[in-house]
Amino acid sequence: MPADLAVIGLGQLGLPLAQAAVAAGIPTLGYRTAPDADFQNGSLTPAELRRMRAQGFRPTTSPAELGRVRTAVICAPTPHGADGTLDLTHVADAARTLAERLRPHTTVILESPVHPGTTEQFLRPLLEEGSGLRAGRDFHLAYSPGRTDPGNRDFGPANTPKVIGGLTPACTESAAAFYGRLTDKVVRARGPREAETVQLLETNYRHVNIALVNEMAVLCHDLGVDVWDVIRCAETKPFGFQAFRPGPGVGGHGVPQDLAGHAPRSLRMVELAQRVNDRMPQYVVQRAATLLNEHGKSARGARVLLLGVTYKPDVADQQSTPAREIARRLMELGAAVSYHDPYVPSWNVLDRPVPRADSLYEAAADADLTILLQQHRTYDLQGLSVKAQLLLDTRGAAPMGAAHRL
Repeated sequence: MPADLAVIGLGQLGLPLAQAAVAAGIPTLGYRTAPDADFQNGSLTPAELRRMRAQGFRPTTSPAELGRVRTAVICAPTPHGADGTLDLTHVADAARTLAERLRPHTTVILESPVHPGTTEQFLRPLLEEGSGLRAGRDFHLAYSPGRTDPGNRDFGPANTPKVIGGLTPACTESAAAFYGRLTDKVVRARGPREAETVQLLETNYRHVNIALVNEMAVLCHDLGVDVWDVIRCAETKPFGFQAFRPGPGVGGHGVPQDLAGHAPRSLRMVELAQRVNDRMPQYVVQRAATLLNEHGKSARGARVLLLGVTYKPDVADQQSTPAREIARRLMELGAAVSYHDPYVPSWNVLDRPVPRADSLYEAAADADLTILLQQHRTYDLQGLSVKAQLLLDTRGAAPMGAAHRL
């Protein structure tokens, strides 16, 4: 069956797009690139992959097949480089591979997180030089920010609006026609720069607000105030407030961007927010050491159990999880660290395996300190609070009075 769509990159953006596309009846080619760890490491169960194949999904590593589709969406990863800027190497590789097979009238859409201007100034020249075609005349080019939220049971591709910004009005409409097959609502931006900046705003909005509430958590602890009760009351305000909750740090794929070196001015608030959020793992370890001392124990030699080491509840993704730095810092203090997570069968920190607890209750009863880092639905926090010798709750999830809260 010929494919209507090629998804280039089957990581945290491309794989959900491919799933949504075949579910909507669009024959889809999934072009795997080297860094697609999500796909290669088994984010899909065998049953899910069989279902996708039956619906019209075909994974491939053959570039020749990219020349047979009407729409190509680039979802290559853009990790932060050593200098803190986004690394566009994988986007460039995907663009060059596609350009060699690009046919007239194809619609090319970029979904990877990028700085404003990337679609026009970086992607467009690569596609034009490699294909001999002209964007906006011979093929359509647009940007659409990825909006995936792993584990979200309320919002998926069908009911999450898609923002589209095309190089020309015709490019926008061509991309909108494609996404209109997947989602209930398409929002047209003025152009690709506006669409790219939407992604910038949405990502930074999350990090800035998490930083604010993390600062509030530290302040409330110093004041002897229950930050979780403060948030519970504040979120009853029907206007001008959206509740965010503190935690041991910020993980996930949405990396904050301050645009240093890519714009006339940097986003100073984003830079400050990043510093605040980066300090949270250290703060959790300080709280843990203080609790142990208050109960007559030293961090050195203490048995510490970490609960939930993924970056988000009820998913297996460990991208930028703060649990790793917390475990590392505890180990450096001399603590004997173990972990429990129903989604993570094995876990390495400092290049060595961390012991995995088979029985949650027995491990909590044996540990000098149990730290809840991620609130998976399978955790019975009422029962856990009874079994644990000492419980530090970084998510405000345990019953009131049953644990020491962040």
